[in-house]
Amino acid sequence: MRSGGATSRKPARRRGPYTLAIDIGGSHLKASVLDRAGREIVRRVETKTPHPAPPKAVMAALVELTRALPRYDRVSIGFPGVVDAGRVITAPNLGTEAWHGFPLAARFRTRLRKPVRVLNDAEVQGFGVIAGTGLECVLTLGTGLGSAVYRDGELMPHLELGQHPIAKGATYDQYVGSAALARKGVRKWNRRVEKMIGIVRTLVNFDHLYLGGGDAARVDIALPSDVTTVSNEAGITGGARLWDRDLDPFFARPARKAFRVRRSKRSHDP
Repeated sequence: MRSGGATSRKPARRRGPYTLAIDIGGSHLKASVLDRAGREIVRRVETKTPHPAPPKAVMAALVELTRALPRYDRVSIGFPGVVDAGRVITAPNLGTEAWHGFPLAARFRTRLRKPVRVLNDAEVQGFGVIAGTGLECVLTLGTGLGSAVYRDGELMPHLELGQHPIAKGATYDQYVGSAALARKGVRKWNRRVEKMIGIVRTLVNFDHLYLGGGDAARVDIALPSDVTTVSNEAGITGGARLWDRDLDPFFARPARKAFRVRRSKRSHDP
């Protein structure tokens, strides 16, 4: 684990309410405390994601990671998979079988005694970078590929693009994830990223595309004017937006009926 800054100081309450922002990733867990405007009031802390990564191990690591952070009023969590009404549906890079149906928001609310909101990690990052006009798409490059789409600032239904095939039966996760970067090298991986951008442009017809995530810094191709790379810090700072009043109805809605029961055996068929 590493951390920095004077985490013991008490922030001035006039900038509150304060949000504990957590970014759960396939390789690292990160956290910081944000003021009302989404600015970090303390340097973020980080530790490696436990492997294997069942809910109990990840929650224990996060609770330990956040002990040194200043006090906060609420919690935002970005999770690498499909989340519905605070409950995990898929966790491709953590182990879906262990996580499916796990009430992440409720468990953290009980553990931390604070209100908790959970969203897909790419969607949290998107809230930290989008302009709020037109059709905007966010893709995060890391252990896998995260995706989010917004229309005039409104979050659209989630697309788990990372699990969709892109070339020769390989999913986006397999095609441009960190394992592919390590295996193919930066040059060939960038050609794959370039191809992916073209496919996503045809699929979504975006007005602007943002490339985030830890591996976005490795992108060195010439990007068109409607595609930009953004700092991975937005995976944390976007957490403050989860508590905007215009998102209250989104987080108040019940879970979709299809996700209230465990998947049938048929869902395991290839």
